[in-house]
Amino acid sequence: MSEMKNIKNLKEFSTSADRFEGANLLCPGCAHSIIVREVLNATNDDLILSAATGCLEVCTAVYPYTSWDASWIHIGFENASTAIAGAEAMHKALKRKGRLKQERDPKFVAFGGDGATYDIGFQWLSGCFERGHNMMYVCLDNEVYANTGGQRSSSTPIGASATTSPAGRVSYGEKMNKKDMLAIMAAHGAPYVAQVAPNKWKDMIKKIQTGFAANGPVYINAMSACTTEWKFLPEDTIAISDMATDSLVFPLYEIIDGTKLNITYRPKTVVPVEEYLAAQGRFKHLFKDEYKYLIKEWQERVDAKWDYLQRREEASV
Repeated sequence: MSEMKNIKNLKEFSTSADRFEGANLLCPGCAHSIIVREVLNATNDDLILSAATGCLEVCTAVYPYTSWDASWIHIGFENASTAIAGAEAMHKALKRKGRLKQERDPKFVAFGGDGATYDIGFQWLSGCFERGHNMMYVCLDNEVYANTGGQRSSSTPIGASATTSPAGRVSYGEKMNKKDMLAIMAAHGAPYVAQVAPNKWKDMIKKIQTGFAANGPVYINAMSACTTEWKFLPEDTIAISDMATDSLVFPLYEIIDGTKLNITYRPKTVVPVEEYLAAQGRFKHLFKDEYKYLIKEWQERVDAKWDYLQRREEASV
């Protein structure tokens, strides 16, 4: 089991030793660095890390510099999961042969964006979970291929304007609903999967530490608001993240052993989905008369998902 820190408050957490340095080329306001820092600071154990091609990789490892103060490898777009799974399998084999003398095993963590996770790297990730590697996979979910020009992914929500699903005179943008990746990974029988957001840092740290303590593959879906492609001001990242969780567009919950579901955050005041959409330029066209019906459908869909999660939670008590 991972040694867990007793984090009392944000000030204490913010002054803890960093293994992800502040110097990087991520966009001002990018939530990626907040999430990664919280993941790495959630344990005192040694870390073995991998990152798929994407915003995180290209902005934190510009040779000869690096933002990573831990063992780290960049691997292809699709196989950050298999790289870290290979390191975990090698460590297990060397330990069995008596060639490693560490008192505590390191934690193995892979990072990937939604393009590298939901789409390009899905079969590799699925294989890692099927084989039961003792690893954590963190998806930095900004709902778009932000590193390569803002193309849609299967995480892009319906109605969003992206470069490969642009809104215009004949289209309202993305036509498909966002893939339910958390349910898919839970269906693998994983010991722990969870959805997190950087604005709810205590909830996030608790889930990361629970994941580190689990035995087997762990999946974390982290909402990562993207100022560039979602089209909001850089200083509004946390405000947008608050709206995402408080509107229930991005509900925070966990699933244990593929069956037991716990909702971990219930907003005191639920924000209308319309307000969340209005705060982002990628949805501005939905407020035209011909597309307003989509906002109503958005609200109905979010309400239905929240009702479903609550019924699941009650049924799994």
